[in-house]
Amino acid sequence: MPGIRTAAQAKAWLEEQGKSVQAFARENNVDPATTYQVLSGRKKGRRGEAHKVAVLLGMKIGVILSTEDGLPALPSD
Repeated sequence: MPGIRTAAQAKAWLEEQGKSVQAFARENNVDPATTYQVLSGRKKGRRGEAHKVAVLLGMKIGVILSTEDGLPALPSD
């Protein structure tokens, strides 16, 4: 699938932006440990917080549901 980043590409993307994994996690209200686990391949991003992280990093195409209203939230680049 075109446009999907590998873990290495996602790490490079963060580096290009000058962001640490911690900063990315803070900005997107996700758990830093989960972010590290997705980037290392320990979590596949199939559901829950790992899914959200994978979508935000561009490693997966998907929808992130807002916990407040149940409506899809679009990731920002």
